[in-house]
Amino acid sequence: MAPGVRVIDTPDFPTEYEAEATAGGVFPDALRDATDLDWTFLSPSAMFAPGERTGAFRLGGDQLLVNEGGSSISFEDDAVALVDELERLAHSRRRFPVGY
Repeated sequence: MAPGVRVIDTPDFPTEYEAEATAGGVFPDALRDATDLDWTFLSPSAMFAPGERTGAFRLGGDQLLVNEGGSSISFEDDAVALVDELERLAHSRRRFPVGY
């Protein structure tokens, strides 16, 4: 996605997921507005499902990670990214996506 463009605002976004995606976007915005809270927000890829632990994932900035195969991450690799963040605290007061 281009900077500033939300996936939910694209023409191909499935209408059955709009309510959930809209609600999910409210929370990070509230965190950004908090001045007295140290927070981190891990965002999984568009396809978030059981799979394999590969350890070969990417971390991003504030945008959905996409590659030639789409946007995906396994539960297993997402969990590794979360534990890595807890141990290193590399994304204080930021949202970061994880994906292949």
